[in-house]
Order: sequence, then structure tokens, then C-alpha cells
Amino acid sequence: MLQNRVDPWGVIITTSARGAWMGNRGVLHDEHQTIRRPFKLKAWITCVLQFKGRHRKVMSPDRWTELFFLDEATSLAAGHRPCFECRRNDAVRFKKFWLKGNPEYGFNEGTSIGEIDKIIHGERIDKRGGKVTYEEMADRLPDGSFVEIEGKAYVVAQRKIFRWSPFGYENGQTLPEGRRVKVLTPASIVRTIRAGYVVQINDHSAATPAAEIPSN
Repeated sequence: MLQNRVDPWGVIITTSARGAWMGNRGVLHDEHQTIRRPFKLKAWITCVLQFKGRHRKVMSPDRWTELFFLDEATSLAAGHRPCFECRRNDAVRFKKFWLKGNPEYGFNEGTSIGEIDKIIHGERIDKRGGKVTYEEMADRLPDGSFVEIEGKAYVVAQRKIFRWSPFGYENGQTLPEGRRVKVLTPASIVRTIRAGYVVQINDHSAATPAAEIPSN
């Protein structure tokens, strides 16, 4: 069993759970398929599992490390964003709503995605390599945002929170309205979702079912 799944904190874990999306942070493993670093690039992307009939052997030597996510909400919480090659339509939407939701940076349509990646990178990892979090009122968070409560990760959906596991979500609990909570999803990505970017959540009880993943 390989260490190639990602949790909402962005940590690369080992689990038998399958993922609905694939991620890329550069070459992270060695010749023994052992993870040696948490990332190599500032561009952390989320890809589809199949694209143009291409086939890859997972964790091939000197090739970028294939990471996997339960759903898009998990990948966004970890700090990944849509790939401009295999998910171009989603990536264009993401950039559009990122710009709309984050006007304070003074970026425009001509701004490269690399400049946006730099902002997101500073929101996902601190100088010591730890997860960056912040607090916000729970009832202001859009569907698809992740929060941490008592050390557990929950996705926000339909005015409820659903506890995350690599295999799916547990039954929903009432959203703790009027309470400040620790947010795992990077701040600019939360504002992107709030501005209109629709997030896929891989559970029928939580929100958008896997069958309704936005087309690429």
C-alpha cells in the first residue's frame, strides 16, 4: 500500500481508500516509492483520473508523484486547484472566481496562474511547514469549505457539517452557527467558492454527488 492519499490538512497519508481525483506537487518520492518531501512545486494541482487515454505507472522513478483525493473539496482544503490541461474549463472557472473573490490583490484576467499559486502557497503552509489555518464564523462559510473541530475535519454543506474520512463522510451535524471555527481551506479559496465556484463533494448526503462532477 502506497503513501499517496491526501487529507484535508494537505498531509500525504497511507490508506486503502480510493480517490476520485489525482493531484500533482512535483516529484516527491524516491526509487523505492517512499515519500521524501511534502511538495516540490508551488503549483499544487488537481487532475482527473483519466485523460486522453494516457496511462501512468504510479510512482515511477523520476516522474511526478500521483496523489489522490476523496473529492474536490478535500483537494481544495489541502491547497490544490484545478489543472489547466486536463480540467481546463474548471481551471478557467476557478481563476475567474478567484479574481472576483480576491480583488484586494489587484490582479486581473491577464495575471498568470503562477501569481495566484504564490498567494495560495502562502496560505497553505507556514515557514515551519505546518498547515496554515484561520478562524471565521461558521455560518459565513460556503459549501465545500473545510473546518477543524476538536481535531477532526468536517466539510460544510447544506447548512450542516460532515465529518471527513478517507472513505467518505459521516452523517451530518448541524452547522455551529454564531460560532467561530478553525478553517482548513485556504482563505483565498474560500473566497473563490463564495464568489461562485461550485465544488464537487463526493457524497450524496453532503452535497454534489460524484455523478454530478462538473464537466472538464
